[in-house]
Amino acid sequence: MLNSGPALSVPPPHRKHKAVAAFAAGLVFLVALAGVRNISPPPDSTSAIQNIDPNMVPLVTGDEPIQELFARAGCPVCHQIPGIAGAKGQVGPPLWLGKTGAGRLADPQYKGQAQTVREYIVESVVSPGSYVVPGFPPDTMPAWYGRKLSGAALNKIASYLEHAVEEPSSGRP
Repeated sequence: MLNSGPALSVPPPHRKHKAVAAFAAGLVFLVALAGVRNISPPPDSTSAIQNIDPNMVPLVTGDEPIQELFARAGCPVCHQIPGIAGAKGQVGPPLWLGKTGAGRLADPQYKGQAQTVREYIVESVVSPGSYVVPGFPPDTMPAWYGRKLSGAALNKIASYLEHAVEEPSSGRP
């Protein structure tokens, strides 16, 4: 009997969320690389470029306008974010934390250290396992993600999201 190779299998439904999260994380990394790719080094810096650790290149600096900051950081891929064009993601929870942040802090399942919505936002980025919003799978937000944002970028994101509220429905489904 000929061996036709291993049978292909379909991953169980609970793995689907991790696969989508991995895809989103890869997309975020590619967006960051696309931004770095357009920087032309001086002719005498070739050896310095070869020694750059991609883990140390931030996705955003915080100097970007808010729309660009969220887009370059990749947040719209996974989240709905009011006022941010294209932020219609479904993998992670909606980020209208001006409305939902206090409720998340008050949830008995919340085990983090944050005392304010702003602190909760920062904690959710740098330590995403501290609280998983009900209805969303654990380990979806990459644990490394907070290390890829500058302090200024994280501050700007937190300032924006602590006041963000759900946009009124446009009447479309």
